[in-house]
Amino acid sequence: MFEVDLATGWEPVAGTAGIFVKPLSGAWDEAEAEGFRTRHVRFEPGGETFAAFTHPHWEEALLIEGALTQKESGITLRAPAYVIRPPGTPHGPLVSAPGCLMIEMQYFARRRLGLADYLDPRAPQGPAG
Repeated sequence: MFEVDLATGWEPVAGTAGIFVKPLSGAWDEAEAEGFRTRHVRFEPGGETFAAFTHPHWEEALLIEGALTQKESGITLRAPAYVIRPPGTPHGPLVSAPGCLMIEMQYFARRRLGLADYLDPRAPQGPAG
């Protein structure tokens, strides 16, 4: 295990305001639909997305600090919180009034959902991936 430098290495997320990512591990090739990546996601206070995201890969996110609000429902989740999203699951738009820090794992894989206690309620019905 290593300490993570949270002061440097952040990249802005296009099409958002006040959201940044810091890669931690992975080999990612979205064009070829293969690979995985683990990264920190930071919302500065007031950071937000403006539209729902849907993508062809699995995503798991763990909110480790702060709070995150789903704009459509108005539901605010406070750390700790976790979600798993199969490919094709719409999520967002989101906003974080106080700011937040997440760990996000994304991967292309054929897999069964398995334990579904933390499945995003907007996940497509039926077997995924």
